[in-house]
Amino acid sequence: MATKALLERITSDPRVLAGQPVLRGTRLSVAYILRLLASGATVEEILQEYEGLTPEDIQACLLFAAETRE
Repeated sequence: MATKALLERITSDPRVLAGQPVLRGTRLSVAYILRLLASGATVEEILQEYEGLTPEDIQACLLFAAETRE
């Protein structure tokens, strides 16, 4: 999937989680997904826990983190 299409899965809205970047249509922040991965959760475990998420959503979180790193 193209970079632009992946990044379009991430949105920020001041009315949702105080404007933190979240996966579009959810209240799951990019930071939360990254913390799950950092704590050892696998992509499969995250997908099982949060129905409706896709592998591309997880990939979008990783890409967003890489693209916004200073």
